[in-house]
Amino acid sequence: MSHRTIYGYSDVVTSSYGRGFLTPRGTERQRCVSHTLHIDPEPTDSSTSKDAYGNISSYFHVTERHHTLSVTSESIVEVDPPAPELYGAGTALAPWEIARPVGLDGALATEFTLDLQPPEITDAVREYAAPSFAPERPLIEVLTDLTSRIYRDFTYRSGSTTVSTRVDDVVSAREGVCQDFARLAIACLRANGLAASYVSGYLATDPPPGKQRMVGADATHAWASVWTPQN
Repeated sequence: MSHRTIYGYSDVVTSSYGRGFLTPRGTERQRCVSHTLHIDPEPTDSSTSKDAYGNISSYFHVTERHHTLSVTSESIVEVDPPAPELYGAGTALAPWEIARPVGLDGALATEFTLDLQPPEITDAVREYAAPSFAPERPLIEVLTDLTSRIYRDFTYRSGSTTVSTRVDDVVSAREGVCQDFARLAIACLRANGLAASYVSGYLATDPPPGKQRMVGADATHAWASVWTPQN
C-alpha cells in the first residue's frame, strides 16, 4: 500500500509539525510485514510512539523552508479472512445487551460509548437506530440489520459532505460518503450503550481479468468497529 498526502502553502513555510497514524497495526488477522514513512522535506526531528489502544503514532517537525510538504506511507500487509465462527458463535449470537462494556474487561472500551462534542447522539439518531435494537436480539443480527438499513436508506454521493458535516445533517439529507455512514453507525451503537469506534483503512478492488491493478484505483475507506467481551 502506498498512501501519499501533499500539503500546498500559499507562502514559504519554515516550521511544519505533523502527527500521523499511518502504520498498519498488527492484529490476530493482520500482520504488517514492512513499513516506511517518507517525508519531504526531511524533518529535523521525528519520533514514534504507541497509544493506549496499540496504534502507532508518527511525529515530525520540518524546519527547512518549503512551499509543499509530502508525507508518503508505504506498507506491505498480510491479511487473513475472518474465521467463520467469528460471526456464528459466542458473543455474536448472544443478546446485544451483554456487549455493553463493564468491569475491568471493558475499561478501555468505555470511552467509546461516550458522545462527542458537538453531540452526535441526537433524537434523530436514536429514532433511526431503534428498529434494529429489539430487546435480547442477537448482536450479529443487530449489526447486520443496522448496516443493511444504512446501505438501503442512504445514497453514496461523493462531495456531498465534508469532514465537519454533522450526523444529524446526514440523517436529514439521506446521503453522504463512507465516513458519514460510519459515524452514523457509531452514533446509533453508542446511543444504545455499545462501544464503537471509527476505523480508517484501505479498500482493495480486483482489476478486470487480464488487466493490471491501476495506481490510484483503490482508496482509503472508513467503517465502524464494535467492541465485544473477550470471554
